[in-house]
Amino acid sequence: MTARPAQTTTPTTETTERTTAAAPTTTGPATTAEPAHRWVSARVRILLWLLVVMTVALTAVAATTRSVLLRDVDHRVDRLLAQETGEFANFVRRGVDPRSGERFTDPDPLLKLHLERQYADPDEELLGLVDRGSDRTPAKKEQSRAPDVDHALAQDPAGLRAVFGSPDATGTLDRPGGVIRWSKVEIGAGDGRPAAAFVVAFHPEREQAKAEGVFHMLLAISGVALLMTTGIGWAVAGRILRPVRLVRTTAAQLTEQDLTRRIPVQGRDDIAALAETFNGMLDRLERAFAAQREFVDDAGHELRTPITIVRGHLELMGEDPREREETVRIVMEELDRMSRIVEDLLLLAKAERPDFVTPEPVQLAELTADVFVKARALGERDWELAEVADTEAELDPQRITQAMVQLAQNAVQHTVPGQRIGIGSRLVHGRVGREQVELYVADAGPGVTDQDAAVIFERFRRGTARRGSRSAGAGLGLAIVQAIAQGHGGHAELSRTDGGGATFTLVLDRTEPK
Repeated sequence: MTARPAQTTTPTTETTERTTAAAPTTTGPATTAEPAHRWVSARVRILLWLLVVMTVALTAVAATTRSVLLRDVDHRVDRLLAQETGEFANFVRRGVDPRSGERFTDPDPLLKLHLERQYADPDEELLGLVDRGSDRTPAKKEQSRAPDVDHALAQDPAGLRAVFGSPDATGTLDRPGGVIRWSKVEIGAGDGRPAAAFVVAFHPEREQAKAEGVFHMLLAISGVALLMTTGIGWAVAGRILRPVRLVRTTAAQLTEQDLTRRIPVQGRDDIAALAETFNGMLDRLERAFAAQREFVDDAGHELRTPITIVRGHLELMGEDPREREETVRIVMEELDRMSRIVEDLLLLAKAERPDFVTPEPVQLAELTADVFVKARALGERDWELAEVADTEAELDPQRITQAMVQLAQNAVQHTVPGQRIGIGSRLVHGRVGREQVELYVADAGPGVTDQDAAVIFERFRRGTARRGSRSAGAGLGLAIVQAIAQGHGGHAELSRTDGGGATFTLVLDRTEPK
């Protein structure tokens, strides 16, 4: 037997076994998580979902803790009842009456001696019951003192009768004063001995109240955690979504007249990537609108003169057949020029599209030879195939041919018959160590002034008059050449030819065929 404290403490006056203080199922945020209106911001939705998840998680933790604690109380009570009844059963089997030195034959001294040697745990009653009445109403013979237990079973005759008369060895007694867990060991009647029983009664209210106290403490801590989560989540969500709000504000402020606003990029996360993507989209939009405005401005500027010429000649056209024939010839020439201008402008506008060039594997030697053959038909010049690059690259052969023929036509217009024009291609190493392809047209004409060289690839830049020039173009040829080079990821450049003249070169990064 083990000795325990002699005194007990007072349990709570009301049982908490029936308490249904379940974890609060606060689902308010869940009902508002799905936005009922379009104006519910992403910041609010993120915060609501965070609160829903936190509420569910904290509620589950609190409820699970409460369940575990209550289960531990039940297990401790079961162990205590089993221990007490086991000790009494062992005492019945082996106990000896100290007065006679023999086995106990009367339950009264047996119960009295056992109870004298026991100390009740808090909230525990140890009772010895003996049947003294003809109506089998048990009379208390001995019991351990438990002065701190309210609504003690020893003071409840009805409860004593229910426990004593129960055929079960253990059970639960639900009384107005509280729930009692009990266990008993019966001593059967016989040989003139009355029926008796040793009863262990435990009042679990206080132990259960401790578990409920921990549960409510967890709920309070969870409430504080939710409040802190609300504040921190609101601040963090606002900080994270600040670039998104800036994107929305910037998009609302954009107009066709002002596409220069950009979003400052900070950090290296997904939001920063979104800002960079949005800025890239704005760059493309700005270029597209600029190209559109430039197309309209250029078309209006360049077409105004031929339209004026056509209208003026038609208004002044007389009845003379020769005059009418001359007028028709001039009008047709101006209409042809307008048609070429429109086609060139459309080509430059198309250069902004991703499908402007269609690269494919091309043998540079064959491409250079084809361009040389086509260029020879442009005029009587001293044509020379200077060099060819014996390699393969990813190019758009039609666009490259168009650019090279345009350069050859430009060279013909600024040279006289008999002057040399060289066409060639070569493979060189770029400044960053990458291989580059150069296709060039070199003439022996008067060359290009420094003033013209700075703007020669811009639209409608015809340059100053040069010796032998018979150009009547709109100044779009070299702009088209530059657009084709840029479509291949390269550029067009101008340099002086050895011995005099100008050399126009397409500089393209060499891309290995796939």
